[in-house]
Amino acid sequence: MTYFFETYGCEMNIAESASVEQILISRGWKKAENAQLADLVVINTCSVRGSAEERIFGRLGFFSGLKKVRSCAPDAKKRNMEIAAEYVQKNGAVPLTLIVMGCMAERLLKSLQKQWPCVDYVVGTFAKNKFGEIIQAVEEGQKYIQTDEEPVYVFAETSYEEGAFSTFVPIMHGCNNFCSYCIVPYVRGREVSRPVEQILHELDVLARRGVKEITLLGQNVNSYKGADGMNFPNLLKTICRHLEQTNSPIEWIRFESSNPKDFSDGLIDVIAEEKRICRGLHIAVQHGSNSILKAMNRKYTREQYLLLVQKLRERISEIQLTTDIMLGFPGETEEDFEQAASLMKEVEFESAFMYYYNPREGTPAAKMQNQIPLEVKKERLQKIIDIQLGITRKVMEKQVGKNIKVLADIISRDNANELLGKTEQNERIAFEAPVSLIGKFVQVHIDSLNGNTFKGSLVH
Repeated sequence: MTYFFETYGCEMNIAESASVEQILISRGWKKAENAQLADLVVINTCSVRGSAEERIFGRLGFFSGLKKVRSCAPDAKKRNMEIAAEYVQKNGAVPLTLIVMGCMAERLLKSLQKQWPCVDYVVGTFAKNKFGEIIQAVEEGQKYIQTDEEPVYVFAETSYEEGAFSTFVPIMHGCNNFCSYCIVPYVRGREVSRPVEQILHELDVLARRGVKEITLLGQNVNSYKGADGMNFPNLLKTICRHLEQTNSPIEWIRFESSNPKDFSDGLIDVIAEEKRICRGLHIAVQHGSNSILKAMNRKYTREQYLLLVQKLRERISEIQLTTDIMLGFPGETEEDFEQAASLMKEVEFESAFMYYYNPREGTPAAKMQNQIPLEVKKERLQKIIDIQLGITRKVMEKQVGKNIKVLADIISRDNANELLGKTEQNERIAFEAPVSLIGKFVQVHIDSLNGNTFKGSLVH
């Protein structure tokens, strides 16, 4: 039997899709070349922005039509579904099972199937441990009767994607912060930290599969709290010691998403001391105005964020910072916007995920007064984008001429003689090298910058 995944949203969703895929692979399922040919389709959804949900609704419309084609329904419309039409012409009616999982599934747990009868199963955030039973029912041609979800998040044994040299390792789930614009605490629940023993076991599994780089994941990863007072800095030290003692091939450790309010001096010290921890950090600032940060319920100030940046750059050589920033939050004045722009110029992030505020039903910010007109939000966002593009170019150009460590991971799409790799700072670099170096760490000289990708030469 065959499966197909469509995954939207954050890295946690990517990791969770990979963990479900491992269940299917262990049961002998094969990945379909196209969703139109699959026996089982899983859509892993995102609820962070309304636009993400609208895109999912569009896909549900597509799959509603696809199921009619696959069942040879008399009213089936075959436009844009020629692959499926040819498939059933050769094989007759072939059932398709559609599963919707993830944050949108959790938010619309009780109503999604009523609105979209094409959906066979809605698997919320806390029911992923039911996938084994659902898959077995699909294999047997039976209908799995879903029971109420148990309000306990269960971490998958591994989120490894077959053949990958880099992978995600979830270490905590949920969020206690309740930023006023964010839906995550309502669809992911409160913070739950994964036991250290489970994390170390997964690292051993990944090492045996040849993984070279991991990214520790959590909605608020640096708020990790394990047993016996194990906090995030101590966890990082424990992981580093374990990788050393087991002679693991995993040489790079990344983590995201981290909240500035939980970025302690102890964490900075660990990053500075441990060479396996990459010198590229993503720390979402969200805004540069204290009044807006307070309205967002971010629990830190502009000054505290800038002090954190100062400490990081004083303690850690070769550090590069990236961020998230939101424009057009309710009540944002021109002065607030200018403070956001000035923070971007002062910090000089290497890159940033920039977006304007999009109200989410069920969050406090959606009901706030002084909502900003869309055209103003777009105008302010464009100004920030223009500022950041110049900063990115400036920051990256400073690195031309250096020799750096690179993890070679794929063949370049633009030149079959080139490999693409990533740096410690999570930048991309293209360089001529034999395919045999894929999956290996190499030294590369940065020759030039082409857009946001470095061009380099292999150092022999």
